[in-house]
Amino acid sequence: MSFGAKMDSARPSNEAGAAVADNQSDLVILGGGSGGYAAALRAAELGKSVVLIERDKIGGTCLHRGCIPTKALLHAGEIADQARESAQFGVNATFEGIDMAGVHKYKDGVVNKNHKGLVGLIKSRGIQIVEGEGRLSSPKTVAVNDDTYTGANLILATGSYSRTLPGLELDGQRVIASEHALQLDHVPVSAIVLGGGVIGVEFASAWKSFGADVTIVEALPHLVPLEDEASSKLLERAFRRRGIAHKLGARFERVEHTDTGVRVHLEGGDTLEAELLLVAVGRGPTSADLGYEEQGITLDRGFVVVDEYCRTSVDGVYAVGDLIPTLQLAHVGFAEGILVAEHIAGLPVVPIDYAGVPRITYSAPEVASVGLTEAQAAEKIGAEKIKTVTYDLSGNGRSAILNAKGAVKLIAEVDGPVLGVHIVGERVGELIAEAQLIYNWEALPSEVAQLIHPHPTQSEAIGEAHLLMAGKPLHVHD
Repeated sequence: MSFGAKMDSARPSNEAGAAVADNQSDLVILGGGSGGYAAALRAAELGKSVVLIERDKIGGTCLHRGCIPTKALLHAGEIADQARESAQFGVNATFEGIDMAGVHKYKDGVVNKNHKGLVGLIKSRGIQIVEGEGRLSSPKTVAVNDDTYTGANLILATGSYSRTLPGLELDGQRVIASEHALQLDHVPVSAIVLGGGVIGVEFASAWKSFGADVTIVEALPHLVPLEDEASSKLLERAFRRRGIAHKLGARFERVEHTDTGVRVHLEGGDTLEAELLLVAVGRGPTSADLGYEEQGITLDRGFVVVDEYCRTSVDGVYAVGDLIPTLQLAHVGFAEGILVAEHIAGLPVVPIDYAGVPRITYSAPEVASVGLTEAQAAEKIGAEKIKTVTYDLSGNGRSAILNAKGAVKLIAEVDGPVLGVHIVGERVGELIAEAQLIYNWEALPSEVAQLIHPHPTQSEAIGEAHLLMAGKPLHVHD
């Protein structure tokens, strides 16, 4: 039986770990997404008996409806762009179009392989999987249909859902959310993307690569508005070159259906028409009708309120992942799950520094960052106490080979450590782990400048930026 199938009777899977007597365990986890399963794996590793309750598929949004399938779409789009642009590299190729059935076969194959491996890993740790819809019946007890599961500790990890706007209903056909977009059986002729954050930008990028006419509508002044303004401007410039239109500072008013799709009305009287509208205005916490507030758990705008150790207002009850008001990233969920498991086991744990978490938008080009933006750094310590440099990827040999355009921007304290690293360019997400070490270890630019980076690689751009910050630029014009 598939681990993703919903069961009429939520009994533990026979293929999961050994049953726990009387449904009592050291730890019950409600939700099998990134944060939930990471906590389960670490707790089991530490010798705890664990029950993991999931209403859908182990792996959650990231594996099945988010990170993994969207990046597969983006990679398929990258291949399409390479086919179109191959002549500039002396390769004669013909681009004949997108076979969405083939794209889905590839995408779903990646997801299914990861899911199978994950379930096997969970089984190998002796974790009991319960399939069904769970709800708190007491502070540390989860009711699943006719059964209850009680833990010495409980972790809430019920994730998030696609938000929409008041009066804007998703029909799954012409007005869709990201989960619908992942299942489209054709490339839309045209699309309006409402929201210029990570989700909206990534789908806009993929659809453009597939051949769609795309317009992004963003209420704030820039795309990916949580990033450094310089990164946002570089992405906007790149999107203009690619033919991805974007209306910034534009507020949605209403949508109407037409014979051929949708007509979107913006405040001020402007209208846009397209085959479909993707609503990408963020994700909200899945906390309603689960018994949280009834059991004394404090919520704020639907998010579960926690302290630095992810403890809720109820003793012995924790919450992790998209359910709490931290960064909605799978790797943050992993880290929070591990932190909670170790805290429950009595190990010394260090609270997460969320500014030190790397962030990546997987568009073409990619946007990657860690640490503070220039505005945040100026607000924190004063504009006169920071300095910035920007290294253009045009000076990087590997980027020239790849025809990659973009830049690395560093923000540092005057005579102090690096406060932020911001990168825009093709595949630069693979560079941000080094930047994470630089930021989290409070490295001085002069210290990083001493490190020898391999040539020719895009990682040299990190080294070159720090050489520039340290006052000894190499491949940089005066």
